[in-house]
Amino acid sequence: MEISDCCGHLKIPHAVEIDKAYPRDFMQVGRVRFQLKKSDGSFWNPAISSKKALMLQIAQLVPKHHGRTKKQETAGSSSAAGAAGAGPSKSGKHGKKKK
Repeated sequence: MEISDCCGHLKIPHAVEIDKAYPRDFMQVGRVRFQLKKSDGSFWNPAISSKKALMLQIAQLVPKHHGRTKKQETAGSSSAAGAAGAGPSKSGKHGKKKK
């Protein structure tokens, strides 16, 4: 959805296909299809003339996406509060030993 939002911000017509998946990594579902050129051959966004240019623009926009910035703010505040008050933690299983 972040990629779709970035395409919308760049004024690139796109479509999200939620039912598509890559065979090797079937847990990652979804695909974004986009159209760089209009029917007359001109580009929708003159600054983006290739798929690589689009991917580079999206790579710059995704870290600034409102969903990511909200997640980082909440994660940063909760981890700082949790780390400050946390004492030594015990880990592992401590149960009865098998005979």
